[in-house]
Amino acid sequence: MKNTSFISALILIVTILVGIEAQAQVGGNGTYSFLNLSNSARITAMGGHAFAIQDNDINLALVNPSLINENMNNHLSLSFVDYFSDISYGYALYSKTFKKYGSFTGGAQYLNYGSFVLADETGQNLGNFKAADYCMNIGWGKPLDSSFSIGANLKGIYSTLESYTSSGIAVDVAGTYNNPANDFTASLLFSNIGRQIKPYTDGNYERLPFEIQIGLSKKLKHVPFRLSLVATHLEKFDLTYDSPVGADPSVDPLTNEPSNPKKVGDFADKVARHIVLGGELLISKNLNVRLGYNYQRRKEMRIESKGSTVGFSWGFGIRISHFQLSFARAKYHLYGSPNNITITTNLSNFYKK
Repeated sequence: MKNTSFISALILIVTILVGIEAQAQVGGNGTYSFLNLSNSARITAMGGHAFAIQDNDINLALVNPSLINENMNNHLSLSFVDYFSDISYGYALYSKTFKKYGSFTGGAQYLNYGSFVLADETGQNLGNFKAADYCMNIGWGKPLDSSFSIGANLKGIYSTLESYTSSGIAVDVAGTYNNPANDFTASLLFSNIGRQIKPYTDGNYERLPFEIQIGLSKKLKHVPFRLSLVATHLEKFDLTYDSPVGADPSVDPLTNEPSNPKKVGDFADKVARHIVLGGELLISKNLNVRLGYNYQRRKEMRIESKGSTVGFSWGFGIRISHFQLSFARAKYHLYGSPNNITITTNLSNFYKK
């Protein structure tokens, strides 16, 4: 009875919060986009959105708080991404379980944009300035029974861009169904529900990158392989981008006649932009190989004359003594692929018994 009342209250809260974010846009129309960066090497390798896997990985809990559980107690994770140019980002995350209050995580994320030249309108060099984004995160997870669990993240956000600063607050709310007998997990996530508290300029409040996702994962019965599928941005169906400059996509560039794209193909393209596929080859307890494919990323970032492997990602996880090391590379465009490194350990293993 208590669980039923709690779930009903949670659904009501989520409904109200989602109503506030109903006008949320995708990509470029909001602020704090760094919250959507793929921090974990494991998630990066599997397409950037692999979060519905229940195997006590604290790194997945940063994205999906309903995965937080007592088996993560005293786990510590550090992640670093050598992004493009002199941009870098990462996080530190720790988990602790209290008998009376449940399981929690605490962490900090950052994005360092590097150093920039400060100049006036005449081009006079006035020195250098820096820009960075930060997020403090507190997560909580609770099992409702042997199959269902819920969780939430509370985020405090701070951003500084030269002399401009901004702060905000956001929450993630998630629920997970796990069936160990069939090695199947499903999650529903509402992320970045919140608002700016202090905008960069007075009166100019911007929206946060709100998103609804559904994730599924299934470990094959007779093959050491786990398949992951994530449906992203369920709050908005059409994720295609129409540029305000350049050629009009509704007009044939050769004949200047109106073009009529195939409706079936157009619909399939819009559906596929929501799907991220990932897979893990579970070679042993100490070695996993990971692959991912992000259709939306490939459509937006590739060059038509040379698609290369844009949209694909890969990586591996290896256990060395008390440490779990994960490495990943994701192909965003032809320029190159950032290196993503995550190290995880259970601090309890270092205590003297």
